[in-house]
Amino acid sequence: MKIQTGDIVKVIAGKEKGRDGIVMRIYPKQERVMVMGVNMYKRHVKKSEQYPQGGVVELPRALHVSNVMKMVAGDKKATTRIGYVVENGKKFRVEKKTGERIKTSKK
Repeated sequence: MKIQTGDIVKVIAGKEKGRDGIVMRIYPKQERVMVMGVNMYKRHVKKSEQYPQGGVVELPRALHVSNVMKMVAGDKKATTRIGYVVENGKKFRVEKKTGERIKTSKK
C-alpha cells in the first residue's frame, strides 16, 4: 500500500469527506487504514480493567484506502498521489505533485 502509518491524509469520499488526520494503523490484507479522530462509532462495553466504569465508548473504525489521499507536506489544502522511484537499488515514495521524496518514519 502506498499509504503508511504516520502519513497525514484527507478523506475524499464517504460521510467523513473533507476531514483529515494522521494514519494510526494500516491493514494491508483488507486494504484499510485507521485515521485518528475520523470515522468514530459508539460501542456499549461492560465493566473491565480497561473500562472500569463500562458504558458507551467512542472507538475509531477503519476506512478503505481508496477513500483517503495523502496531503502535501507544506500545503494544508492540497492532496497528492504517491509514486515510487528506484535509486541505487532502493525504492522510495515520491509525491507526484511536487516530485519530492517522502520521508518515512521507522518504528
